[in-house]
Amino acid sequence: MLLLWVLKFSNVHAYRGQEDECSMLKGPGHYIYVDTSFAKQGEKAVLLSSDLQAEEWSCLRLVYQITTSPGSSSDTSRLNLYVRFEDESFDRLLWSAKEPSDSWLIASLDLQNSSKKFKILIEGVLGQGNTASIALFEIKMTTGYCIECDFEENHLCGFVNHWNPNVNWFVGGGNIRNSPSVLLQDHTFKSELGHYMYVDSVYVKHFQEVAQLISPKTMAPMSGCLSFYYQLQQGNDNSFSLYTRDGAGLYEEIWKVGQPGSAAWNLAEVEFSAPYPMEVVFMSLCKSFWDCGLVALDDITIELGSCLSPERLLPAPGECTFEQDECAFTQERRDRSSWYRRRGETPTSYTGPKGDHTTG
Repeated sequence: MLLLWVLKFSNVHAYRGQEDECSMLKGPGHYIYVDTSFAKQGEKAVLLSSDLQAEEWSCLRLVYQITTSPGSSSDTSRLNLYVRFEDESFDRLLWSAKEPSDSWLIASLDLQNSSKKFKILIEGVLGQGNTASIALFEIKMTTGYCIECDFEENHLCGFVNHWNPNVNWFVGGGNIRNSPSVLLQDHTFKSELGHYMYVDSVYVKHFQEVAQLISPKTMAPMSGCLSFYYQLQQGNDNSFSLYTRDGAGLYEEIWKVGQPGSAAWNLAEVEFSAPYPMEVVFMSLCKSFWDCGLVALDDITIELGSCLSPERLLPAPGECTFEQDECAFTQERRDRSSWYRRRGETPTSYTGPKGDHTTG
């Protein structure tokens, strides 16, 4: 028997990363779940998308939850995601999960660019127990790589903080938890309403306290120039580094800050290669027993090609293709009528161009 997905309303949802003890709350909304009232173990519920196309590298993000019946330690429910291309008679398994959780988890899946149309098939397979459940809160596909992030959305692009009792990464700016912004402005919007991530080591209690911010795992081979903006304030005893972490949990340092830089946002660029699944880890290390200052992070992007390639050189004054950033152009203010830099189609229907002019 094929099970059904059912739409349901809930007052509060909490996002949680697998390594994180903190949650990001979101207001009332709907989600869908598998109706298991009269279901048997192993029965399936299937969701099929409309035709999709990813002419540029894209990121598919899933916010989901799997719960198990009390006392059921084996034969847990499973959530599978397949890709079905238009000219193929089989489905390709892209991702699978069976980890139970008491809150929402985020999966970020890279989709390589292709001229073929395809469908996304989401399959819930019921485990043991009549109170087991599988639920989906959000499915979203955006242009770009999954490790790219400006931290403006509630799910933080799937980045998670590795919990430390004393030093952690937090969201700054905007109205997060009604707290005042730590910095005067973020980098994305150049505004106090924009968001960024930061580590404040004022609560350090031990020598060499470490805070880690971990990206979604890459799901397809990729390489290019990884760039991000950072700030260090009073950071003489603070080491800020970027690592990769493979499936075996092995870390490799690929960048480390030299001089603290200016008090404004500083650009860092590093050659990045991920021939197999891995995560990038932004690590702040306080090398003393007292306050090491603040580290802030914003606007993580990746571009194909070397960081030193000619096409990445700064344009002449007054020229801009908006492929890397906004060049030297600035806005007097940011509101609903502001300019936004984007790749691919706009997120709303019947607005904007189908693509840009520079690359077609």
